[in-house]
Amino acid sequence: MKTMSALGRYALAATLMLTAAVAADTSKNPPAPQTPALTDTDAAIAKAVRHEVLTYPYYSIWDDVSMRIQNGQVQLLGAVSQPFKKHDIENMVKRVKGVEAVDDQLEVLPLSPNDDRLRLQVARAIYGDSAFTRYRFMALPPIHIIVDNGHVKLTGVVLNDFEKQMAGMRASAAGLSFGPVINDLQVENPSKKS
Repeated sequence: MKTMSALGRYALAATLMLTAAVAADTSKNPPAPQTPALTDTDAAIAKAVRHEVLTYPYYSIWDDVSMRIQNGQVQLLGAVSQPFKKHDIENMVKRVKGVEAVDDQLEVLPLSPNDDRLRLQVARAIYGDSAFTRYRFMALPPIHIIVDNGHVKLTGVVLNDFEKQMAGMRASAAGLSFGPVINDLQVENPSKKS
């Protein structure tokens, strides 16, 4: 029951992140006035695309896919660990009802045994910690580990600031990383600053 609750919180947080990404994109380039139906359509497309990505059987903690959507135009952003994932995800998104065009900006991470080893070490360091027990057995744990030529970046959503800080520390202590770990984890319940 707790796993389902955590999964629900993850799905809600992912939706909120997507909404924030769409809002951030429109704040830089405000769109022309639109009818409410078009906005509703883009929201429906965003929900459907997110569902397709999260239920794609090869989407894992080694991948990070986000998107921007405007007027049925979908821009895919982020990184995937295998070339076939880039093409599969693009093709899935093209079939979503209401999608007019797809701009696939997904980066394919280098195929490297050293990066694979580092991914596993970081995953063991994070998900092996008792602070992350509730995430360990989820079908798609919320902390994604992106490794690009020895550089580690954490993405996804955690419950609070403590978990974000702890994940960053565990990833940094895993070793073999070239440079500092970039901790881009989003926090579902940020602490209130006085």
